[in-house]
Amino acid sequence: MNDRVETLERPAVAGATPAVPLERQITAIAPAAPRRRESDRALLESESLENIDRLVNATLAPLTFGLSPVTLQLAYLDWLVHLAASPGKQYLLGEKVLRKTMRYLEFLARCARDPEAEPCIDPLPQDRRFRAEAWQRLPYKAIYQAFLLHQQWWYNATTGVRGVSRHHESLVEFFARQYLDMLAPANSPWLNPEIQSATVTEGGANLLRGTWNFWQDMGRKLRDEPPVGAENYRVGHELAITPGKVVFRNRLIELIQYSPTTDKVQREPVLMISAWMMKYYIMDLQPDDSMVKYLVDRGHTVFMISWKNPGSEDRDLGMEDYRRLGVMAALDAIGEIVPEQKIHAVGYCLGGILLTIAAATMARDGDERLASLSLLTTLTDFTEVGEMAVFMDTSQIAYMEDMMWQRGYLEPKMSLGSFQLLRSRDLIWSKMVREYYLGNREPMNDLMAWNADGTRMPHRQHSELLRRLYHDNQLFQGRYMVEGRPISISSIHVPMFVVAASRDHVAPWQSVYKIHLQSDACELTFVLASGGHNVGIIAVPGEPKASYQMATCYPRESFPDADNWEATTPREKGSWWPAWQKWLEERSSGRVAPPTMGAADRGLPPLADAPGSFVLMQ
Repeated sequence: MNDRVETLERPAVAGATPAVPLERQITAIAPAAPRRRESDRALLESESLENIDRLVNATLAPLTFGLSPVTLQLAYLDWLVHLAASPGKQYLLGEKVLRKTMRYLEFLARCARDPEAEPCIDPLPQDRRFRAEAWQRLPYKAIYQAFLLHQQWWYNATTGVRGVSRHHESLVEFFARQYLDMLAPANSPWLNPEIQSATVTEGGANLLRGTWNFWQDMGRKLRDEPPVGAENYRVGHELAITPGKVVFRNRLIELIQYSPTTDKVQREPVLMISAWMMKYYIMDLQPDDSMVKYLVDRGHTVFMISWKNPGSEDRDLGMEDYRRLGVMAALDAIGEIVPEQKIHAVGYCLGGILLTIAAATMARDGDERLASLSLLTTLTDFTEVGEMAVFMDTSQIAYMEDMMWQRGYLEPKMSLGSFQLLRSRDLIWSKMVREYYLGNREPMNDLMAWNADGTRMPHRQHSELLRRLYHDNQLFQGRYMVEGRPISISSIHVPMFVVAASRDHVAPWQSVYKIHLQSDACELTFVLASGGHNVGIIAVPGEPKASYQMATCYPRESFPDADNWEATTPREKGSWWPAWQKWLEERSSGRVAPPTMGAADRGLPPLADAPGSFVLMQ
């Protein structure tokens, strides 16, 4: 197979003075040599001692689930000391204890007269643990009501304490909620009526099935195998089966060109860029829910970047390497296959962040190859990243860097564990009850199989992502440097189609909406889709529960704040895909005969059938 590989060697700057070897410098300045040797020795000793600190953190990280214990202690002390110095807040909390106690006793008295009495507190809309009819009977009704009152009191105790930093307050509230979710009566077989009823009805068979499910899962985790059922969703067999060819490869990406299914195609091709922390095929799952196939079947020439799963040898790949060897290399290759045509670029999650950086750099440098920009659940302002902020302070980032330092990359299971914590009620505890106590194994589906197929992230790239973007917010503030010069999102003048998801825990939609603040010089269509970070994007047409809101803001037009936009924008039933495909079509220049697969005469012959080899790397 013809395998083209690019290196990361950078050419020397013309006219630059060659570096003088250290040995010659020392020889030329003989009197300073002893001092220089002492300085070098001190530097080596300092680095060696620092490596001991890194090793300690790297060793502790698996035991703390990747969470910095220093961060947690600082947050707890900040909250505790300020609470201790706030007698007014203490009085309010004491008063709440008395009022909630009286409220609960009154509720018990009403239940004694009428077992069907209304509850004294309702669960939050997203809390589904106590919806079953069995929870509405005594004594279980009294048990979960006491828990909800207790939970509400702890929220009041961990928030609104004067003097506590906003970040530390979020941390304390977040972990107090994690602890309470772990202790919820729904998780106990002695307090959960659903578990007790299933155990009596089935004679304990549910517990036997649950025990078998538990040992299956533990065995697979120890052997680093995918979850049960994932073997039925194989890449290239059941998943990622849209026909195509790998037409370009370097050390970081494979570029897939998909085969046309229509006699004529739009002149402007589409380049799709996924997040490199997961495999690209979330946009090409099974034929019925493949975004790639949806576009190809409607006359678009689609290209896809498939990222390499990096290893220790890639530890020094950075954000600039991902831009240069990823987005820019793909654009160059597409320009050879479909010459003299602009390109619709699509970025998903982290892929959207990288695409935004690339597009802003191209705008700065006068590169006009983009026809439009579509950003899917993509943050450009990192001021408010929701509960992701608990992993983004300086101590936590340093801890994660040390965690990556030993191997040269971040393990996918560590990042997956962090995301599970954000929704531990559904992804950890409710799953435990359903599969281990009730013995009901949740059927695997294509999206779940994809979610278990994570990739590693290089040490340098992930560190730069966390520090420069999430922590310092350089991109949104116009301080992000590419090739020694800053870039600005406001330089992008091509039409933009931005999609956010209403229940997104990774990229909160209100933060995604803030791109309006930086895009006043271009046409921007904003879509708020129902669902979460992934389900909101994989919104297959025909899904009865799907809905979306969409509105366009034109250059130099005023726009409402996020809450007013949501309140005033009409809601449409169904998937947003048809509206997006129509939007792409309206910004294309007509149909022509499909291009060749690759461009052999320009050094880009097809190398392999899709899905290629990089997506199969473990």
